[in-house]
Amino acid sequence: MGIVILEETRKAELEEFRRMLLSCAAVHRRKDDDGFGGEENALPDRNGDVLDRMVCVTSGVSYLGIAIVNQLLVNGYSVRIIVDNEEDVEKLREMEISGEMRLNNSIVEVVMAKLTEVESLIEAFDGCRGVFHTSAFVDPAGLSGYSKAMADIEANASKNVVKACGVSPSVRNCVLTSSLLTCIWRDNSLDDEVSGLIDHKCWSDESVCVNKKVLFIGEKKKLWYALGKLRAEKAAWDIAKETGLKLATICPGLITGSEFYQRSPTSTLAYLKGVQEMYTYGMLATVDIDSLAKAHVAIFQEMKKTASGRYICFDKVIEREDELEKLAGETGISASSITGGASCSNSTRFVLSNAKLSRLMLRTRRCHNE
Repeated sequence: MGIVILEETRKAELEEFRRMLLSCAAVHRRKDDDGFGGEENALPDRNGDVLDRMVCVTSGVSYLGIAIVNQLLVNGYSVRIIVDNEEDVEKLREMEISGEMRLNNSIVEVVMAKLTEVESLIEAFDGCRGVFHTSAFVDPAGLSGYSKAMADIEANASKNVVKACGVSPSVRNCVLTSSLLTCIWRDNSLDDEVSGLIDHKCWSDESVCVNKKVLFIGEKKKLWYALGKLRAEKAAWDIAKETGLKLATICPGLITGSEFYQRSPTSTLAYLKGVQEMYTYGMLATVDIDSLAKAHVAIFQEMKKTASGRYICFDKVIEREDELEKLAGETGISASSITGGASCSNSTRFVLSNAKLSRLMLRTRRCHNE
């Protein structure tokens, strides 16, 4: 079964990627003009630690993938982007030929590989020290929505990526984009067995995702997106432990940012299934796309030291009316559909904690300032 991206979305992603590359090139040119370029700041040759500066991003022309690539380039990494069809390869190759894809001493490479084939991924990862697996999938039928079949595709792709990382002679670290949904869907009764704190140690209950029916835009839906992310992350951890691969997973809230719904409608709508309950119990959290991309790069860099495990990532929990109205306007979903008439001041609320990531980001900023 192939993974098909709607043509309008694909064109938007490629155009955004082109703008991003030009923007990064402008940043590097300004640095050169100001005397910050030159040989003393060049990346090492292949006899040095250049391998540590070459990384791979799956779904690198997706909404999140573009943002991660951007942050990697700004931080001096060279990036290999995986695409799954020849058309994308040719379009991005044109950028490379035109000079848009060589930024200072950083390089952007484009390779075609299938997330359904481990051998294809091993070849694509060759020479890369790290891999960012962004899990950016859409309905293989080209329709809006995230089905039970998509959950299986998500999990299988995750298995293949981590297996390939585990046997690759060059890959040392892998950062996988999971979801906050892998942490929150438990029994929300807040009884003695369920803590009110949700942090990186918490896991959603697969049976809740499979059996729970939630009202979404007038229809009863099950939590297939949450199930896909949950199975994908658990599979990744199982394989990483078997192979000895150093893995970190990031569990972000709903990803927002410039035109996020237009650029990523399928995952946005899929994430919001169960939104009324998330809002009522204080679990409707969002994260800006740029903040999330920076977190990916920071975690990857810190994996050379002590960083590992799971990280919950969000900027804010939607509580205030103005925040609710803004989210409703950005998604085209009415505020009343999000709340279901419930109040977020319900006394049985959960507390989301991103303390582990906050400590890492603070430590990173201090190192940069020293």
